[in-house]
Amino acid sequence: MVALLAVLFVQSISEKLKNITHWVPFGALLGAILAAFSPTAPELMFYESYQIDNLSQFFKALVFLGLAICSANAIRNQSLGKANRADYFFFMFMSSFGLLLLSSTIELFTIYISLELASYSLYILLPLRNNDPRAVEGTIKYALFGAVATAIGLFGISYIIAGQHTTYIHELATMSWSFADNPMALIGLGMFFMAFIYKLALFPFHFWAPDVYQGASNETAAFAATLPKIGAIVILVRLMALAPGVEVKTILAIFAALSMTIGNLFALVQRDVKRLLAYSSVAHAGFIVMGLVAGGSYGLAAASYYALVYVVMNLTIFWVITRLSDNGRNIYINDLRGLYSTAPVLAFVLAVAAFALVGLPPTAGFTGKLFLLNSAWGEGYHWLVIVAVINTALAIFYYLNLVRHAYTLDQVVPTKINVSLTGTSVAVVLAAGVIYLGVLPQSIFDMLMRASNVLFF
Repeated sequence: MVALLAVLFVQSISEKLKNITHWVPFGALLGAILAAFSPTAPELMFYESYQIDNLSQFFKALVFLGLAICSANAIRNQSLGKANRADYFFFMFMSSFGLLLLSSTIELFTIYISLELASYSLYILLPLRNNDPRAVEGTIKYALFGAVATAIGLFGISYIIAGQHTTYIHELATMSWSFADNPMALIGLGMFFMAFIYKLALFPFHFWAPDVYQGASNETAAFAATLPKIGAIVILVRLMALAPGVEVKTILAIFAALSMTIGNLFALVQRDVKRLLAYSSVAHAGFIVMGLVAGGSYGLAAASYYALVYVVMNLTIFWVITRLSDNGRNIYINDLRGLYSTAPVLAFVLAVAAFALVGLPPTAGFTGKLFLLNSAWGEGYHWLVIVAVINTALAIFYYLNLVRHAYTLDQVVPTKINVSLTGTSVAVVLAAGVIYLGVLPQSIFDMLMRASNVLFF
């Protein structure tokens, strides 16, 4: 990643090289392959603040894979001027670099610095949309909410230091996290969590998501909707392995239930597809936290698997949206009318992504939610499982409404959609990935179970 950043930096300051960015997705794809096949034996580095293990390499491969798809999507970003193109990819990769560091860092201050590296690059990336004030408005809200969440997280670290006298996660794992034994440390851990549930857009830190999704360009929204959440999830998985007291778990379970319900209710009335996906991401954050609350190897593996599923599902539907929007405008639900006749492959991929986001078999969304529901039920969170099932039923209305517009309604004004062979091929591969993760999840889930087991020893 450092080498890729160096090349992009040289391109960003060279007038002759600014527009030569077609290699970018292939560079990220190479990173994904290297991360997937690199050694995974647990090893500590950099004064025990950085750890390589199965979990870190899984999330690094996921970050690189998501980055490859996002950058391939952004190659045709119509919202950018040519002068900004190399700068745009430089900050996208810099943000991803912060996420890669988050995947391996196991010391609280190093985690905090990695989080800020990922966040500040994203703050620069989001408003890069020509002459659209909504992009600036969304970015300001994102930065302001982010500053508050960061401040709370820093206060949390100070409480943890005062209570436990260390910031290394492998040392914190040997200490008590019950409210009765060490209330200050547990309160600090809860505050530190908030810096990451903000990134996850979990209730009550979700207010930024609809405006950021709607204001950013379609390609940037695809990046902001997926990759930053990977960094948040890997840290939350490592922190939940500390087995925090029931007080923190109960609060997170309540946040998860409210996040699922509020996200789905607001999504029902949205007409802008990106705004709809923003509220649906709030609901999906609740599902992910359900696995974290369940805890244990199974619960943490379920949350990690759903992170993979979430990224693939969302990148699939965003790929369709960006193909439909040649001029970079936002896509509304009515724009999907008659898609089956003008672009039948995209209509099929849209349907697969929508079925997966609902959680219908045999898609990845169904299998991912099944793992999460099993984990929560097994740990006695029966009420949370019932809330999740009710919310899945709610989500059917607005996701299948997309499919209804694409397949059962005709276009008001006939328009032609030009989709390249490459664009169609990638869409089909993404749809195949959604189905593969739903039908054959066991090998990946077993690997995640082994990775989660290591966290408890």
